[in-house]
Amino acid sequence: MQRKNCEECDGKIEIKLIDYILLGKNLGKFEAEVCSKCGETVFDENVSNKIEQKAKELGIWGLQAKVKVNQVGNSIAVTITKPISEFLNLKKGKDVLIYPEDKHRLIIEIP
Repeated sequence: MQRKNCEECDGKIEIKLIDYILLGKNLGKFEAEVCSKCGETVFDENVSNKIEQKAKELGIWGLQAKVKVNQVGNSIAVTITKPISEFLNLKKGKDVLIYPEDKHRLIIEIP
């Protein structure tokens, strides 16, 4: 059953084809319910499954990883998993810039 009004702002819901971008890669256009007022976007289960399948085909699904912080000499180190390093094209010896965004997020920039 298609929604007629947005639960967030009571705006009108429209069906649109929108680009779905995951990790900087455009997976294609997918049908979604979009609020004309606040822009909330909702995909139905079948479309979500198609998005997931496309991300898996491109090798960008499930790159998240839980890792431990290790001790290396007087410093600490965080291991970057092989799938993430391949996605980022990181190689041993490559320089990166690392800094905290806040108390809960660490940014690693690859020049």
